[in-house]
Amino acid sequence: MAFRRALRRTALLGGGAVVTAFGLSQLLEYRKKQARLAHVAAEADLKIPFSSELPSRQAQLSALKDTEEFDVLIVGGGATGAGCALDAVTRNLKTALVERSDFSSGTSSRSTKLIHGGVRYLQKAIMKLDYEQYMMVKEALHERANLLEIAPHLSAPLPIMLPVYKWWQLPYYWAGIKMYDLVAGIQCLKSSYVLSKSKALELFPMLKKDKLVGAIVYYDGQHNDARMNLAIALTAARHGAAMANYTEVVSLLKRTDPGTGEEKVCGARCRDVLTGEEFDVRAKCVINATGPFTDSLRKMDNQETANICQPSAGVHIVIPGYYSPDNMGLLDPATSDGRVIFFLPWEKMTIAGTTDTPTDVTAHPIPGEEDINFILTEIRNYLSPDVEVRRGDVLAAWSGIRPLVTDPNSKDTQSICRNHVVSVSNSGLVTIAGGKWTTYRSMAEETLDAAVEAHQLKAEPCRTVGLMLEGGRGWTPTLYIRLVQDYGLEVEVAQHLASTYGSRAFDVAKMAHVTGQRWPIVGQRLVSEFPYIESEVSYAIKEYACTVIDVIARRTRLGFLNVQAADEALPRIAQIMAKELNWSEERTKAELEAAQKFLYHEMGYRARDEQLSKTTEINLDYQEVIRYKKRFHKFDKESKGFITTVDVQRVLQSINVHIDENALHEILNEVDLNKNGQVEFDEFLQLMSAVKKGQVSDSRLAILLKSAEETLDQRGPVTVDRSGGGV
Repeated sequence: MAFRRALRRTALLGGGAVVTAFGLSQLLEYRKKQARLAHVAAEADLKIPFSSELPSRQAQLSALKDTEEFDVLIVGGGATGAGCALDAVTRNLKTALVERSDFSSGTSSRSTKLIHGGVRYLQKAIMKLDYEQYMMVKEALHERANLLEIAPHLSAPLPIMLPVYKWWQLPYYWAGIKMYDLVAGIQCLKSSYVLSKSKALELFPMLKKDKLVGAIVYYDGQHNDARMNLAIALTAARHGAAMANYTEVVSLLKRTDPGTGEEKVCGARCRDVLTGEEFDVRAKCVINATGPFTDSLRKMDNQETANICQPSAGVHIVIPGYYSPDNMGLLDPATSDGRVIFFLPWEKMTIAGTTDTPTDVTAHPIPGEEDINFILTEIRNYLSPDVEVRRGDVLAAWSGIRPLVTDPNSKDTQSICRNHVVSVSNSGLVTIAGGKWTTYRSMAEETLDAAVEAHQLKAEPCRTVGLMLEGGRGWTPTLYIRLVQDYGLEVEVAQHLASTYGSRAFDVAKMAHVTGQRWPIVGQRLVSEFPYIESEVSYAIKEYACTVIDVIARRTRLGFLNVQAADEALPRIAQIMAKELNWSEERTKAELEAAQKFLYHEMGYRARDEQLSKTTEINLDYQEVIRYKKRFHKFDKESKGFITTVDVQRVLQSINVHIDENALHEILNEVDLNKNGQVEFDEFLQLMSAVKKGQVSDSRLAILLKSAEETLDQRGPVTVDRSGGGV
């Protein structure tokens, strides 16, 4: 099997003989002209059959079943697969794509959310004189600029600070970062710069002051990865590609070549995961873009083929936004075990990661407690001692599997190059494996070039450079103001809609119901602290959302931001989807259970929940136990040894505080470890011990009881004088 390294050396090198021939200024002008021409070429003469309304999923399935033969069938709906579909359909190829789960349900929604060239890869390229890694960085920087241009609503430049704690490191890191700027050339987002210690602390006040020498700030891009993936897929669908999620490949179809007598792949037997119906999709070329499952599809083609994918797990955590400035990231270039950790603001929260460890391939990766604690430990090393980094502050956690292409004899994954490989099997199956999020477009272009050549397809040149993605055309930074003015949305909600849907935000706003309040006029939130509104659930169905998980994980990002908030939103989301999709009561219940299981296992709810349920040791001193016993007995007036919602409600009423009974039940249920409807004294002590150790934060019961106790103590006993002498 012949592999083709995905390096477009001539187009991306931009040095050497080219510079000598044209001169630097002429070269820069030539590149600018090339970029403008590429943009014009991408937009020219492209027909968009579904510019106003996307075809339904049922219509897409019908197209898959009824089309006699496609030019290209792509298997896999991640960034690379969707990119291949968009590239193919804009070359006027009859295109189909099937994904066994949801678009972006795998690795493409579980990234670090960066659009970057790879600073550490450039360092390795220079230190080891590795030309291939240098070219990979250069290609990624070109793609970074393109992605920021074609999806301005979903992406933006982000300054990232590299703190320096040794004087000799300052010129060393500065030289490396400046080289990063130089490699980017005219596509450099903004020039990097050096900060003094005081200026670094001014911009990043949470940073550890001790031994800090200064800092270097450089720029990369950041995006909403799942929404970006979806935008690519929806753009392909609008251009006429038949795209179907929840459609898995059962087997590959083959025919015998009359000329050679060899078997050739000519399509796939597919199954609708939601209904169980099976059907054939025939195509001149099948492209394998299944990420970590690359080898599974390759073995459908040939059981004897050797594995080319070595999966690596990357865990990320989400902590409150106050851990980082609103618009400044942090890079830890040398962790305790040599891995790189990013600490980034994202969706008004803070995201930290990633780990890099070998793993088994699974469709449902689970974040491990060991990885979560590793990230927290590294964060503590860089933040001020004034900032207590608590385990209980982890609001969500997830694991993504990187589909690294590697030599089977490689000992680890940390030194593996993130480049991609395109291969064509003897039977004609085209495989694209490896790579990184940022270079999805160039990977797709390379793959389609290989497919066109191997199968003699009649196709036009690639047109995806400069091709605007779903919602990008017509978007402006002030678009949200029109949403506020035209529809009466809250500013925060309008900003969210504009940055998530771009120019399509108006379609979401039109579907929003009137609140009946003075303000906002429309837009009922799913949960109070996040700007997601109910009409987004209805719009998600138009975007091919089929399950509740699709909505909380990929159409909105609630599940990735706060598992408890997502759990609270599930019933309402299920109710809206059930009404629009005509779900039975059994189906609705199954959807809720599946979503709760997803949050519990894959989004870190279990790891968060177990911080209390596994806290069997009570680490409190004698004085603390006495203090908490006194607090507990203010509610347990009858000395029963436990408190119930009735006990809490009685005390709250005495201080004129009113809480809904259902909400109060939920508050107690968080601490009721044996689920018997009451909170025993030892359970309360376990809670307070967990709060003290930072394993649990923002406990509603702990804060409620403390607040009530303080109010009662301030009132004190009523004196005889104040009651009129008892007369």
